[in-house]
Amino acid sequence: MFKAETSLTLVVFLGLVTISIYLISKGKKGYLPYVRPIAAVESLEEAVGRAAEMGRPVHFAPGSGELDSEYASQTIAGLQILAEVARLCARYDVELIVTLWKSVSVPICQEVVRQSYLEEGKIDAYTPEIVRFLSDDQMAYTANAMGLIQQREVASNILIGPFYMESLMLAEAAHQVGSIQIAGTARMYQLPFFVAACDYTLLGEEMYAAGSYIGKDAIRLASIQAIDWAKIVFLAVIILGAVLETAGVSIIGDFIKAYGN
Repeated sequence: MFKAETSLTLVVFLGLVTISIYLISKGKKGYLPYVRPIAAVESLEEAVGRAAEMGRPVHFAPGSGELDSEYASQTIAGLQILAEVARLCARYDVELIVTLWKSVSVPICQEVVRQSYLEEGKIDAYTPEIVRFLSDDQMAYTANAMGLIQQREVASNILIGPFYMESLMLAEAAHQVGSIQIAGTARMYQLPFFVAACDYTLLGEEMYAAGSYIGKDAIRLASIQAIDWAKIVFLAVIILGAVLETAGVSIIGDFIKAYGN
C-alpha cells in the first residue's frame, strides 16, 4: 500500500533514475562529460617514468584484495588502476611487482596484468611471477612486502584498494628507500596515513572515478556526473532549508518531516 509519508523518497529515487538514464543515453552517443584532472591519476605516468629512469621496479598493492566483502568495489577500483600501471610498465619496459595477501585475487590480478601487456604488444615480457602471493596472514604479508620494497629499492610504490593497519607500514618502508608514492582508499580510518605519508592520494570517491577517468569511459563518466548533479541538488536544498529555518520559516523542514520518512 502506498504511504504518503514516503512519497519524497520515491520522487528522489525516480529523479535519480531519470537523470542517470538521460546522461547515460548521451554517453552512448559519444558525449564525454568533463571530469576535473585527478592529480594522483595524472602522476601514474610520472611514477612509472621515474622507475624507468632509475632502472628500478614499481610496486603495486591492491590492498587486502577482498572480493567477497563490502570492500569488493574498492578492490575492483584498484584493479582498474593496476591495468593502467601494467600498461605503462609494459610500454616503458619497467619491472612490475604486484603483492597480494588474498589468494583468491591472484588469478584475477594475473589476468589483468597479462591483458595490459597484450594490449601493449609486450606479451613476451609478461610472466605470472609479476603477481606474488606473499601470505594469507596480514602481518606476515606486511612484513614480506616491506622487506621486498626495501630489498628491491622500488622507485615507485602504488597502493590502491581497501587497506588496514598495513597502510602506514608499507608507505613508511617505501619512504625509507625514496619511492614516489601514490595511494588511494575509501576506508576513512586509513586515509589520514596515506595523506601524511604519500605524495599523491585518491580520496574516497576519487578512487572509484579513477578507472573511468583513465579509460575515458563515457557511460561510466555519465553515471558519475549523474551522482554529482544529485549532490548539488541535495546541497542546495540543505542550504536553502538552513537559511529559511534561520529566518523562522520551516516550510522545507516540515515538508521533509511529512513526506520524507
